[in-house]
Amino acid sequence: MDLTRRQTLALAGAGAAATVLPLTKSADADADPYDTLLARAEQQLTGGEFDAEDPDFAAALTALDSQAAAWWQRLDTSAGRTALWPDLSPASDPGMFGQSYPRLRTLATAWATPGTSLTGDAAVLAGLLDALRFLHTVGYHPARTESGNWWFWEIGAPRALMDTCVLLRAELPADDLAAYVGAVARFVPNPDRRTNSPSLAETGANRADKAVIVALRGLLARDAATLALARDGLSDVRDSGKNGLFQYVTSGDGFYADGSFVQHDHVAYTGTYGSILLGSAGQLIALLAGSDWAVTDPDVSVLHEAVDRTFSPVLFDGVMMDAVRGRAISRERAPDHTDGAVAVSYVLQLADAAPQSYADRWRVAAKGWILRNDAHNKVAPYASLVGVPALARAKAVLDDPAVRPADRLTGHFVYADMDRVVHRRPRWACTLSLSSKRISAYEAGNGENLHGWYTGDGMTYLYDGDDLDAFGDGFWPTVDPYRLPGTTVDTRIRTDLGTGGGTSTFRPKNAVAGGAVLDGRYGAAAMELIADGSTLRAKKTWFFVDNAVVALGAGITASDGRTVETVVENRNLHAGAAPRLVIDGHRQPTEQGWSAALPDARWAHLEGTGGYVFPSGGPLRALREERTGTWRALNTGADTGGSTTPLTRRYATFWFDHGPSPVSASYAYVLLPGATAAATAAWSRSRPVRIIAADGTVQAVESPRLGLLAAHFWAAGAVDGLRADGPGTVLVRRRGHRVTVAVADPGRTATTLTVELPFPVRRLVSGDDTVSVAPGRRPVLTVRVGGSRGHTHTAELA
Repeated sequence: MDLTRRQTLALAGAGAAATVLPLTKSADADADPYDTLLARAEQQLTGGEFDAEDPDFAAALTALDSQAAAWWQRLDTSAGRTALWPDLSPASDPGMFGQSYPRLRTLATAWATPGTSLTGDAAVLAGLLDALRFLHTVGYHPARTESGNWWFWEIGAPRALMDTCVLLRAELPADDLAAYVGAVARFVPNPDRRTNSPSLAETGANRADKAVIVALRGLLARDAATLALARDGLSDVRDSGKNGLFQYVTSGDGFYADGSFVQHDHVAYTGTYGSILLGSAGQLIALLAGSDWAVTDPDVSVLHEAVDRTFSPVLFDGVMMDAVRGRAISRERAPDHTDGAVAVSYVLQLADAAPQSYADRWRVAAKGWILRNDAHNKVAPYASLVGVPALARAKAVLDDPAVRPADRLTGHFVYADMDRVVHRRPRWACTLSLSSKRISAYEAGNGENLHGWYTGDGMTYLYDGDDLDAFGDGFWPTVDPYRLPGTTVDTRIRTDLGTGGGTSTFRPKNAVAGGAVLDGRYGAAAMELIADGSTLRAKKTWFFVDNAVVALGAGITASDGRTVETVVENRNLHAGAAPRLVIDGHRQPTEQGWSAALPDARWAHLEGTGGYVFPSGGPLRALREERTGTWRALNTGADTGGSTTPLTRRYATFWFDHGPSPVSASYAYVLLPGATAAATAAWSRSRPVRIIAADGTVQAVESPRLGLLAAHFWAAGAVDGLRADGPGTVLVRRRGHRVTVAVADPGRTATTLTVELPFPVRRLVSGDDTVSVAPGRRPVLTVRVGGSRGHTHTAELA
């Protein structure tokens, strides 16, 4: 398969095999450290020693061989050529040489890896040496000035070039190697600055990528100072750690203490840029381990902690959640399965050089991800998505009976610093993609993510352990982009986003986006919708109570004359499927194109997905439809553009029709993922979670069985005896004599929030230092929320 630029870079750097080549001077006093580290770098690309006859490597070798052989057969070696491949012409263009170097790396990897049809082939080697000289002459050389996309000059091309030089180093003439190293030194002199804009400091994934490039350049040039520059770039020694990767940031790019990861200043990007950072930093740590240039920054633990708090909650059985993949959702050749597989491979790579306590935990988690992915992923299981190096690490874990696969992670996670919420149960997960004036609703540009208009407006992703392909199997090119689950939308016609060069983001004007988590298990979230290019406004909340998600909307108002809709579900049923749909006990037609108005519907059940309850009835509509689309309609990027091949998928859609220009309209629905039809009907009758407020002042639910009361206050108000003196999210759980409370200010507007409880409390048992309590028959908590950036404050009372 032909990979995208980021995916190619990611898989090429998918790291060392399960063991790292030793670097011990005592074993050989004359050992050359550069040769040893270069051999280790080659191992990171080829997987080192492995049995090419082992059937477990067959798929990875076949994929490498097929792609490399295709590039080799199509390589233009004629004297008058203007490009190495007809589709990448002219080679002088940055986008063209930027894509040509990765193809040469694929050829070089196949040449250097045992078991391919190109292994050790003299003609292939000669072709590679000639092709490298050609690209250097017409495209990537020090005399040129950057033009077009800076990424090709400073990351894409140099990384692939340095990888290729590592693989061919014993066969490269000295003058050629010096020329290529010189070109990279011109465009990537250090990891710290953007070469085409020296005042711009590199951050996050871009800094990590450049550190690897500089390190490989230093090894090939046998230059100790350059290697030190690469190592120090991870910690940003140049600027006293200001942009170092091993720290928690409170704004801008990087890892946040709550597990968030942001890149491009305002984009939730754990699944792409965050993963690249994890991979590149982890690769460099493994590459330099035990040498004079080893990474010894004590704060590297930030990277270790990120595996558990940043990545694990957004990996569902090895699938990376789309809510944290930014514009990558529009890339045909980088679906959620592939980005997830890459992230898992990076976790295992980091384990090779991490303290044992971390490494053991990650290998257990990775084994669970991979095994469940293989069991339920019909599109592309793990082994078909990674190369030999990553497969070697995975095989070592899978074949070790002492590594027992972890169960699915459960819990509730609020990423206040990137406006994301993840609720995980043993069989499913639900993720919210929110946005605010702090975090963008979408990113688009360079022809990517052309239809991402509503992806940050409360889109609700439901991940089912029995169907890992809901969003990876042709979802984005075939789904109705105006009807994304969880969103409330003005049905106006939109134009394509990001058709020009460069990338840009849209941040709405609302302040409220986020929520609170109680006991690590229950949650409430809210978002004020201020629609882009419309007068539409709405107040949206979600309550996560064990196996149910209650969604409420209030104050839905617009004056543009267009119909407004709230989408409950728009489920990908894949190609040709017609699962049973039951509404209020009555089976509905399976024909495509069926639709119905359901003003009094109380519950619905979709076979293979779960149940839906409508506590207040309609105006609900339902639709079965077969939709056809292309990836090209979403992405026309120079190196990520999709194909024009039509894809067809079937969908089941439920939505509330609020009519044209609604005034203070509302909705209420409950998601019961994985529930049977009988369980859904029973839930609808018994209402174990009750809606007790649903207006523009407060939206709230209670579960008497759990002793749980959860509310979001849009203003000072009271519900069921619970009072707040201003906006905020409050959850209270009373079990016997134990009371736990969670409070957050997702709008970040208050200094303190005062909460009065509806039952007596004698004392504060424990709590954050921001919480004080006045006990009594109607106890009052005063929570200092100012400066907490929307994070949760907790207390336990008795």
